[in-house]
Amino acid sequence: MTTTAPVTSTAAAAAASTQSNAQQQLSGNFDTFLTLLTTQLQNQDPLNPMDSNQFTQQLVEYSQVEQQINTNTNLQSLISQGTTNAAAVTTGYLGKNVSITNGNASLSSGQATWTYNLGAAAASTTLTVTNSSGQAVYTGAGATSAGNNTFNWNGQDNNGNQLNDGTYKLTVTATDSSGATVTSSVASAGTVSQIDLTGSTPKLVIGNMEVSPSDIAAVGN
Repeated sequence: MTTTAPVTSTAAAAAASTQSNAQQQLSGNFDTFLTLLTTQLQNQDPLNPMDSNQFTQQLVEYSQVEQQINTNTNLQSLISQGTTNAAAVTTGYLGKNVSITNGNASLSSGQATWTYNLGAAAASTTLTVTNSSGQAVYTGAGATSAGNNTFNWNGQDNNGNQLNDGTYKLTVTATDSSGATVTSSVASAGTVSQIDLTGSTPKLVIGNMEVSPSDIAAVGN
């Protein structure tokens, strides 16, 4: 993980190598084609000359292949530039307090905190915490008041076992007195400490978890 190094140019280098190999192969095939064509022209029957339309069409096909190789190279260059620009933008999140809306929170030193909002007062609220593998590690009753509610989790499962620090997700299920579902949303907050540029897209590092910039709902100081 890094906050200062530019995005790696591995993809660009690989694309350049692929383009170079393709150009070399095309050039070799074209040289062979010209050699064969020259030999055929030198040894053709003057009374029955070769049809020029055939090798003209082959020349056109070689030109089309070369254009496609160049198009692929230019497209890869645009993708690389877009990734670099995205990395430059995400560095603005460093040190900022952000609100995350994908339900995830970082369990650090045995503590994780979520805020969940109920669209109306509920008769019953169930909170379920899952680990990064999607396995439920904790289930318990939650607050039923309409509006924002806070859930502070100590990182223990239902058997009292302390779980490892990492990324955990909170899911809220609430129903009213008639059994109808009450709408809910979940958010967490944290400070961006690093920017991970090792993948194809930049990730924000918050505590022990990584999130995409698209999961950020608000940015504070």
